[in-house]
Amino acid sequence: MDLPLAHLDRPFDYLVPEALDGDAAPGTRVKVRFAGQLVNGWLLERVSESAHPRLAYLEKVVSPEPALAPEIARLARAVADRYAGSLADVLRLAVPPRHARVEKEPQPPPAAGPPVPDAGTGPVDPIGWSGYPAGPALLRALVDGRAPRAVWSALPGEEWPTRYAEAVAATVAGGRSAVVVVADARDLDRLDSALTAVLGPGRHVQLTAALGPARRYRAFLAARRGQVPVVIGTRAAMFAPVPRLGLVAIWDDGDDLHAEPRAPYPHAREVLLTRAQLAGTAALIGGYARTAEAQLLVETGWAREVTAARAAVRARMPAIAPTGDDPQLARDPGAATARLPSLAWTVARAALSADAPVLVQVPRRGYLPAVACATCRAPARCPHCAGPLALPSARGAPVCRWCARVAAAYACPECQGRRLRASVTGARRTAEELGRAFPGVPVRTSGREEVLATVPGGAGLVITTPGAEPVADGGYGAVLLLDSWALLTRADLRAGEEALRRWLAAAALARPGSDGGRVVVVADGALVPVQALLRWDAGWFAARELAERRELGFPPAVRMASVTGPPAAVAELLDESRLPVEAELLGPVPADGDRERMLVRVPRARAAALAAALHSAAGVRTARKAADPLRLQIDPLTLF
Repeated sequence: MDLPLAHLDRPFDYLVPEALDGDAAPGTRVKVRFAGQLVNGWLLERVSESAHPRLAYLEKVVSPEPALAPEIARLARAVADRYAGSLADVLRLAVPPRHARVEKEPQPPPAAGPPVPDAGTGPVDPIGWSGYPAGPALLRALVDGRAPRAVWSALPGEEWPTRYAEAVAATVAGGRSAVVVVADARDLDRLDSALTAVLGPGRHVQLTAALGPARRYRAFLAARRGQVPVVIGTRAAMFAPVPRLGLVAIWDDGDDLHAEPRAPYPHAREVLLTRAQLAGTAALIGGYARTAEAQLLVETGWAREVTAARAAVRARMPAIAPTGDDPQLARDPGAATARLPSLAWTVARAALSADAPVLVQVPRRGYLPAVACATCRAPARCPHCAGPLALPSARGAPVCRWCARVAAAYACPECQGRRLRASVTGARRTAEELGRAFPGVPVRTSGREEVLATVPGGAGLVITTPGAEPVADGGYGAVLLLDSWALLTRADLRAGEEALRRWLAAAALARPGSDGGRVVVVADGALVPVQALLRWDAGWFAARELAERRELGFPPAVRMASVTGPPAAVAELLDESRLPVEAELLGPVPADGDRERMLVRVPRARAAALAAALHSAAGVRTARKAADPLRLQIDPLTLF
């Protein structure tokens, strides 16, 4: 039933009246009488008898369309158990709302058997994957109907949509279907074009929440009825029902857009991996960077890495240089404090002179007021909690934005200076400054207000925020990564991982070094993420990151749960939870308003017990009709 109450998270038995016997098939939407009210529900299974002596009758079959596939019902139950949520909440994410007019539209008959390649598919050519020693073997396994599991590190400048389309075509050639999830609409458009070129038109559908009710439900039904073998989309596609699933794939799994913001907050990567495990299908996790979660799959043997030889990486990558290492500081002492050091200025001017575009990545949009040391421009951080400082007035003492303490005796840890200044950064201000610095050069911005997909290949400046970098015709002559401190100093467990992911995504758009491509990162070359960028070695960084998290006891080396709410409600839920004996409580820490946050940590082997204990305790609260709402998350993206 569509009741998101933890204590009612179980199936209920009803009798099927004779008049509804023909329409009441497993997977159909129904209405039943529960607690005196008519509620929506799903018919999960038909059985001949029940253990309950007295049963009520189904009130209505809303639609004879079996929208809920048995595989998706099993997956939804597994996802609900993994995230300590309810089946009703997961099913609302998995199956879009019904659109009656779309259901009544004339539809071609469903495929009589498993999807097979037509004349437009042709043989699968592994030449695109030949740059990776294990790439051709991956395609052969997909064609043969096997279930390889791979973590792919893409080369710089790689046409990843075409590589994914080739993997999907290999799966279809083996008589199976595929589901591919990307983070945003720009990536989806590129993948759509690549699949149309490789598979031919009409062989796949897009499934996203942005389509609107009718188009989304039409695409969903096309997949459910077996009319197409491939579904691509954003995280809304992770539950897409396709016949004879053979491959689940996700691109750039570190993007936080893959995390569902609604309860029980599942992550697309984890849903797809659970689906691959339940169905015994192939799995492909790709990206320029690699998350610690993907590295764990490699180290445990669940997946194999698909990487290129170092010689191929060096041949494809641009020339990358930091501005904060000793040689640069010797030539330009002001590089440590300048926002645009002379090296970045020289590289940008050389690229523009060669009639090549220049990409400038700025971590923030608009105008961002920040406080920095007036002498060395180092970001001003609170000496108590390392939070950012703010100047409430021109003559007032700096105040921490996190803990609200007054840092009256603040001294810069870099130069011991005591004077602070308000520095202004952001994409809009950067565009204005560079436009004045390079008069006559076209300046384009790409960000939240307008995200550009492509830009011409001539001389021009492209100012962008992370994730909004457009593709340049022929590649960028130079890529400048500014204000690295804004990414690296975030109070986030994944700050270094996220910074490297953003940098690699931008640097991958540059031309190879042999063609004059240059990348300048305004950061100290000794920092670990910068070292990984200089060598283009995301696997090394992910292995190091995972080892550090094992030592410190952070995900994914362990399983964590977050409980956020009023202090009394949080304490009540944890007191009633029968947590595993290995569970550790961390916190509390302040959350929004008068709420607080507690973390529960257990070994990965006890993850199921943790989720079951928290779900059971949440059921006790809902049965008591507790008024104070709680936010319960398993493996939240942000811990503190």
